Amino acid sequence: MRRTIDKLPRLPLEGSIDLTYRCNNTCRHCWLWEADTPEVAARELTLEEIRGIVDQARALGCRRWSISGGEPMLRSDFPEIFDYITTKAVGYILNTNGTLITPQIAQLLRRKGSKMIAVYGATAEVHDHVTRAPGSFDALMEGFARLKEAGAGFTVQLIPMRANWREWAAMEELAKSLSKHWRVGAPWLYLSACGGEARNAEIAAQRLDPADAVALDEPDLSGEEPEAALEPAAGERHGGAAGDAGAGAGDDRLFARCIAGRRDFHVDPYGGMSWCCFVKDPELRCDLRKGSVHEGWEVFIPALADKVRGGAEYLEGCAVCELRADCRWCDVYGYLEHGRHGAKVEYLCEVARENRACKARHAREHRRYYAIGGMTVRVDADLPIDAHTFAEKFAQFETDAPAPGAGGSNGDLLTIRHHFELPDLEGKDLGELVYRKAPWAIYRKGSSWIYVGISPTAGDESIHGVAVFNDDHTRLRVYNDATRTQIWRDGGVASLTMFPTDQIMLSRVLADREGCYLHSGGVVLNGKGFLFVGHSEAGKSTTMKLLEGRGEVLCDDRNIVRREPGGGFRVYGTWSHGEVPIVSSADAPLAGILFLRQSKENRIDPQTDRAAARRELLGTIIKPFVTADWWHKSLDTIEHIVNEVPCHEMRFDKSGAIVPVIEALAAEPAAAR
Repeated sequence: MRRTIDKLPRLPLEGSIDLTYRCNNTCRHCWLWEADTPEVAARELTLEEIRGIVDQARALGCRRWSISGGEPMLRSDFPEIFDYITTKAVGYILNTNGTLITPQIAQLLRRKGSKMIAVYGATAEVHDHVTRAPGSFDALMEGFARLKEAGAGFTVQLIPMRANWREWAAMEELAKSLSKHWRVGAPWLYLSACGGEARNAEIAAQRLDPADAVALDEPDLSGEEPEAALEPAAGERHGGAAGDAGAGAGDDRLFARCIAGRRDFHVDPYGGMSWCCFVKDPELRCDLRKGSVHEGWEVFIPALADKVRGGAEYLEGCAVCELRADCRWCDVYGYLEHGRHGAKVEYLCEVARENRACKARHAREHRRYYAIGGMTVRVDADLPIDAHTFAEKFAQFETDAPAPGAGGSNGDLLTIRHHFELPDLEGKDLGELVYRKAPWAIYRKGSSWIYVGISPTAGDESIHGVAVFNDDHTRLRVYNDATRTQIWRDGGVASLTMFPTDQIMLSRVLADREGCYLHSGGVVLNGKGFLFVGHSEAGKSTTMKLLEGRGEVLCDDRNIVRREPGGGFRVYGTWSHGEVPIVSSADAPLAGILFLRQSKENRIDPQTDRAAARRELLGTIIKPFVTADWWHKSLDTIEHIVNEVPCHEMRFDKSGAIVPVIEALAAEPAAAR
């Protein structure tokens, strides 16, 4: 996603605004709280000032807003502010503690957008202990009831900390009972640069153990994800990401790259504008009461790229730390923690170490590699993968690591990530529907393909799975329902994708690599590969049985042909066997293609009619979801195969008399054919 964004012009596409830092709760973990006093309220932006900022931002391209606090509904003019911002936006996010939702506000919140309602405990005892506001839990439940009564959808946001950790499981159950939309908030807490030692000590005391924080927000270990990946229904995993500081090795300009890559901005309750809500250094916020959003975005913020330097503390610390790739540290967190932008945060060092340990555990328990067709398929799963998870046929193809070069410029590392909860598709824009026939409805959105598993029964709207591919089908996320989750737990899974066949993925990928799947039997004889091509009942399995023990059977039903880097074609075995349960991960130069003809004779004749050979091969090519570009590439590949690989017609009966004829063909030197 970052590569796509970087191609856009530098425009403030999204804005976030904190309407107030006053709050009716006094939460133990809050890093922004201000007392609800007339003096504090008088410093805040007025309704008219907010309207002016929104109009200025819209003129520059801003179309989405995030509205937060403090508690934004504490402002008496919240309805007017909310109405104005959301009518000037195509989307919004509202963050609230939910205790001040009146029936009138609930009606207002029916407006389409995201409403994040914070929950701090599963019981009044724990919730009110966190908020230090007796009755806040009951007020929150009343707020949820009013939203439901009004028909205003919302997302429950669970906020983890030590004070509620003992009933975290109950909090998850509460969230599920309140809404099918729920998520986990940031699993670690920020200190306050302006809150004083006592407040920071109290916040720090609420931080989870690093192992618990990582368990709530595990690093994404599946590699680069599809552009339109969908979140599991049980909730998103959110937390601070590793910072994007500096502009290269030895560069201590802490915010240079971040500022260059941002397409959003933040406004605090007093009109201070910066590029990030975590920026609390007053020197890094411009006063919109004295200038415009345009000046802030075009002049003030870009000028900060060279202003803040980390110096030796950064260059000799976080910049060169061996844990940097696993760390969630960002320069702004250093300032919140210590008042210095380049300072390390020891708590995040501990989290980074746990992140690294989590990656090692994942590699051992949740990841496997399989080699097929000169490619490596990496399978990651939320549930453990053991020796019995996949069917025995995959053992031949399992490897310890990607093949040399996989994942490099040739792109021959394919990734599959399994989740075991269906995403909530309600209200989601899945893009253009391009195909609908059970078991799939397929959508095209941007550079992604979204496959939704549908029922063949008329009127049945249930979904049995969702799969999201990137553009070239080399990366896949699969969201499995309860039935397939149980299949996974039982073991013996018949495909890596958990589709009816892995060829849906592999056939698409092969087309980009001058390769294809062919309905065929394959065998290696004298170091040469031969394909026996035909449809069901043509005799592929029979031929493989006859050749068993005389050569290495690759597969009796589906084999891969792919262009070799140095020229020529190579045949690879697959796990997609038919009647003969023999498979092999072996491969060999493709020396001949034999079209099967059942006959009373046993002989092999050259197939000199290239057009006929082309037609026959095309009839046996394994098709994924077919698009024009796939056909063009596959047609080119078939054309090259029939022009470069000797083709034959093999007439045979089941007596076995054809075997010495095949062996004689395999013994011939290449020049003789």
